[in-house]
Amino acid sequence: MIDCKVKICGLHREEDICCVNAYLPDYIGFVFYPESKRYVTGEQAQKLKEKLDPRIRAVGVFVNADPDEVIALLQKNIIDIAQLHGQESEEELRKIREQTGKPVIRAVKVTEETNLQEAYQTDADYILLDNGMGSGKPFPWDVILKQLAQEELQEKICRKPFFLAGGIDPENMERAAEAFRPYALDLSSSVETDGVKDPEKIRKLMETIRKRGTE
Repeated sequence: MIDCKVKICGLHREEDICCVNAYLPDYIGFVFYPESKRYVTGEQAQKLKEKLDPRIRAVGVFVNADPDEVIALLQKNIIDIAQLHGQESEEELRKIREQTGKPVIRAVKVTEETNLQEAYQTDADYILLDNGMGSGKPFPWDVILKQLAQEELQEKICRKPFFLAGGIDPENMERAAEAFRPYALDLSSSVETDGVKDPEKIRKLMETIRKRGTE
């Protein structure tokens, strides 16, 4: 059974918006990192957001961006949530939360040395577990699964849910959802064909999730 929310990241075309409006994932992501092939400017994101179904929440993905840039996008309602993927300080994170009242996601790159107890010291509203910015490959699941069994960590997760990213695709998403029990699954390249969001893949993904969620 798949009982979690879905985020589809890396939207940058009007066609992408039409597609998600048809199938209604819980979240979508705009990438504001210039080195990403899915990069959008604030102006582009604003035009896309205007066409986005209001039931879908827009997440802005940033890598070491100026906090004031993030704050401006949140205050203009171009995005609803900020996702920080760089080495942003906790002071910068708190500034964003305090000046906007909007949620913040802190991305954690999972390696063999990752300590979730330390990762959960952040003041972010959510954690995102990933293998790296847009890698499209899974991180070592066993590193995290062993730690998730700790009772103390489970208490923290109840207060600060996590998104699961990194190589999540229609083939492994059910196994991932059952093993990790995440708040949300985060997908990007796995619902693309030749680097472009594929409506058929998104349709199959959302239909599978809804079907499994009712079983």
